[in-house]
Amino acid sequence: MNAADPLAEYRRKRDPQATPEPVPAAGALPTGTSSDRKGNAFVIQEHHARALHWDFRLERGGVLVSWALPKGLPTDPKRNHLAVPTEDHPLEYASFEGGIPAREYGGGSVTIWDRGSYVTEEWTDDKVKVRLLGSRAQGRFVLFRTDAKSWMIHRMDALAEGGEPLPALVPAMLATPAQRPPEEEGWSYEMKWDGIRAIAYVDGGRVRLLSRNERDVSGSYPEIRGLGEQLGSTQAVLDGELVAFDDGLRPSFARLQQRMGVTSDAQARRLVASYPVVYVIFDLLHLDGRSTLGLPYVERRELLEGLGLSGRSWQTPPTLGEDGAAVLDVTKAQGLEGVVGKRRVSTYQPGRRSPDWLKIKNVRDQEVAIGGWHPGKGRRSDTIGALLVGIPSAAGLDYAGKVGTGFSDAVLRQLAAQLAGLVQKECPFVDVPGKDAKDAVWCTPRLVGEVAFTQWTTDGRLRHPSWRGLRPDKDVDDVRRVEAPEVSSKPDKGTGAR
Repeated sequence: MNAADPLAEYRRKRDPQATPEPVPAAGALPTGTSSDRKGNAFVIQEHHARALHWDFRLERGGVLVSWALPKGLPTDPKRNHLAVPTEDHPLEYASFEGGIPAREYGGGSVTIWDRGSYVTEEWTDDKVKVRLLGSRAQGRFVLFRTDAKSWMIHRMDALAEGGEPLPALVPAMLATPAQRPPEEEGWSYEMKWDGIRAIAYVDGGRVRLLSRNERDVSGSYPEIRGLGEQLGSTQAVLDGELVAFDDGLRPSFARLQQRMGVTSDAQARRLVASYPVVYVIFDLLHLDGRSTLGLPYVERRELLEGLGLSGRSWQTPPTLGEDGAAVLDVTKAQGLEGVVGKRRVSTYQPGRRSPDWLKIKNVRDQEVAIGGWHPGKGRRSDTIGALLVGIPSAAGLDYAGKVGTGFSDAVLRQLAAQLAGLVQKECPFVDVPGKDAKDAVWCTPRLVGEVAFTQWTTDGRLRHPSWRGLRPDKDVDDVRRVEAPEVSSKPDKGTGAR
């Protein structure tokens, strides 16, 4: 702090003619204050600037001593947050809310997240320990210097009784295939989105997206980052699907293929314009220190809808009612994939494939492992002619047939490049027929794809399979032969109503 003029740096960075922020004249202090004032006000302002952060300000010596908290106040005493010292602010700033012009210092919107008073327990050049008495921010916190320029903030109090830290991992609950919707009451229906599953972990305005096989895909979908800004300081774990849409606003797995597996930040940003993706949110698994896994589905949906999550690249679509047969007929008439039925009293069962969730499709598809290919002929002489695919079983990799349709030239080039490094001499299948083995190039079955087909043959082969795309969000061990059993009216043992 500059003893002669503690606000000199503040004024240097701001033009009072260009910003609505309070900019007192040099040497001026708010009415009724003095440089030796021992005020005890605090304010935390949510600041949507170039990067979302929270400005933490403590009144001391006639000014607001300030830090920027990129992730807000820590809620878990086991996780410290970065605190970046900033210039002292005038006391008038404690009531400031509004928009700072984009070209000005700190351009963006400012709202008051919380304000109140505080009690000083210790204040030195390297440590500030306080007890906050606000409506949202309460308890003991300590800011401490880690080097010449860096500070951290630590929550000293334990989590509130019954509170839980944001979980690092919640495996996705899975749906059981069914031939038709159940006849009994007690179900709600949602659209079955033709996308890839992703769990979103939102903390301090930042979003971490994990695929079903627990890979971090956040960098592949930069347009979803804004979801974190909308939630602000709200901690949440969300369940949903990443979906691309065609020109008719129908889900398009083919378009989504252009975004899957992209690891370059620059490439991902370029693809956003050509192949935009929407995160479709359908469940809420954790909210502000409280697990919602044990709540009935209808209560989780009510909490989710109460968050009002809506943006250009994320949506919370409404449920489709309770008449499963009628909803399925509508999706079939519109050429959509199908519906998912969810038992209204069911809890969320992480990592389980439960009969409390049923997926009823209008088309048949199957995940497969690629175990080899036949070289192409004619126009495809320099690439792949057909893929040889299988499904893991206790005996090994059961052969499921050849897939020779559904490929674009770009997809064939992509597949050829990815399979080239997996070539092996041994056949990976346990039962491939001789005619299909002839001239085959074998590969280690590491890549998972998805095919559409009409039915299973009596010898366990796919009839009329057509390639839909790679599934980098799935592991080979996750691939199972899909059957659609008759719907059981018995609830899963994990079901519970309150």
